[in-house]
Amino acid sequence: MTIFDDLEAINSRPGPFEFYTASDLWTDDHTSKQMLAFHLNGEVDLSSRKASFIDRSVEWIASRFQVGPETRIGDFGCGPGLYASRLAGKGARVTGIDFSERSIRHARDAATREGLSIDYVRGNYLEYETDVRFELVMMIMCDFCALSPIQRKEMLRRFQTVLEPGGAVLLDVYSLNAFEARQEAVHYESGLLDGFWSPDPYYGFLNTFKYDREKVVLDKYTIIEAGGTRTVYNWLQYFSPEVLESEFRAGGFEVEAWHADVAGAPFDPGAGEFAVAARKR
Repeated sequence: MTIFDDLEAINSRPGPFEFYTASDLWTDDHTSKQMLAFHLNGEVDLSSRKASFIDRSVEWIASRFQVGPETRIGDFGCGPGLYASRLAGKGARVTGIDFSERSIRHARDAATREGLSIDYVRGNYLEYETDVRFELVMMIMCDFCALSPIQRKEMLRRFQTVLEPGGAVLLDVYSLNAFEARQEAVHYESGLLDGFWSPDPYYGFLNTFKYDREKVVLDKYTIIEAGGTRTVYNWLQYFSPEVLESEFRAGGFEVEAWHADVAGAPFDPGAGEFAVAARKR
């Protein structure tokens, strides 16, 4: 192949969710270390919300869903346990599921130090099975947006399976306002994102593609190192409340309320995110 062919491949636009590499961020030794550091930085909204927001969010969740001793909660995409540990501190019986072995290891160590009994499971939450029946399942930090339509359907089916009758779902998503704010772009840089992708020298391309009909954005990262080239596809689905409610209804859930965020702020139609509380039919 020529350099021209390589550049053609780098700048090619795949179909929506044609390639899926979500686990790469969380399972690669170097990038998982970077992601964990972002999780644990309570001053920034990156892998996790700021610590002050999480504190406020947990207080609202505990009140809204009547969390108390023995309340069974499933935290899907739990990361290093920032929500799980706080909810367990209120007496809830929490199970956290996450791709990242590094995050799960940190969460287990933290639970041991704090004397908390939390069941942490390292694995793909799309494949998670359990005999436990939760009263509440959560998917926070817009994880739902990273899933394809087929995966979202499977996720809601799995929620149906693991929830007890009348159990609740809480999750947040990006809105169409956020979609409109995104722009297609191409960016090239040595050591793209300040060395995020590798401890060794590399060159990085970031291609941002918008799919207007599907309301999807792809950030396509092409990382070129001495030993080879790899591509990471970061897909994000953007929602209107109407579309999200349609998916929930098809999955057997009734929407109870819309909020601006998972701390219970009033719904804002002009905001870039919103949250949904729904109940298993």
